[in-house]
Amino acid sequence: MEYIKLQEKLPPKEYRSDIEPTWCPGCGDFGVVTALTKAFSEEKFDPTAITMTSGIGCSSRLPLWMNAFGIHTAHGRALPAAVGVRLARPETPTIVTAGDGDIFSIGMEHFPHTARKNFNITLIVMDNRMYALTKNQTSPTSRHGYKGSLNPYGNIEDPFNVIKFAIASGATFVAQSYSGNPKHLADTIQAAVEHKGFSFVNVLSPCPTFNKIDTFKYYKGRLIDINKELGHDPSDMKAALELASHVLDADNPELEDAEPFKGKRPIGIFYKVEKETFEERIAKLKEKYAPKEGEEPDWDSILAQYRP
Repeated sequence: MEYIKLQEKLPPKEYRSDIEPTWCPGCGDFGVVTALTKAFSEEKFDPTAITMTSGIGCSSRLPLWMNAFGIHTAHGRALPAAVGVRLARPETPTIVTAGDGDIFSIGMEHFPHTARKNFNITLIVMDNRMYALTKNQTSPTSRHGYKGSLNPYGNIEDPFNVIKFAIASGATFVAQSYSGNPKHLADTIQAAVEHKGFSFVNVLSPCPTFNKIDTFKYYKGRLIDINKELGHDPSDMKAALELASHVLDADNPELEDAEPFKGKRPIGIFYKVEKETFEERIAKLKEKYAPKEGEEPDWDSILAQYRP
């Protein structure tokens, strides 16, 4: 089923609500709002038909700033809420905005099943590599050694490789971008929104208040576009997994000069493939087993099978 769209393109500002963001000045998440409004404008989406779901955290407040139907769910439950939207209203674009802690910690169990079923959902994770709303705890993507409010001696865990996980889970579109590169971010999010199937974009999004390591200054000059600079073909799953296995190399000083990224953070589309969506399979099922015109089920005989 096609999305509800307008005849004429609205300017990006029409996709912003009247509520002003309460994020800290300089938060990387502002770039995601700008990129989303540009994508919605280019796609000619009807603001009244867009559904955005989120969980809990700084990034999960994003639907409040948008002119769309927003659902602020419980912690980690943004994806199942989006699945419900897709089953009930497949004609509406469905976007999930969340943080690395929300999706990859308490909400982790929902990711692989939403991905493998290939629901037509776009998931945008604003990855600041820590929990900001609750004042600097370590998250699943925090660096080894990161000193959070509950880890004064440094994080003893290794960070979670979300790109590799997404590909292995069956996501049909997997990308990474950076909130400090507006054009790349806008283009990547638009490509994700246009993709038919489960699309995941991990956005490197610095937190200027708490994370003093993964800052805008740190990322400057430390990014490499895997599609333009390395010529990566997103349709090649084997190559995508090989590249994905190195996305965290830059965390390790011993791997700063290692191939393929040489200490840089990769951005770009890792994997993209066309595959039948869950919603399309549901539609086929309905068509196959729907009663023929003028034919009504014999409900009495059907219910009689279940009576004692």
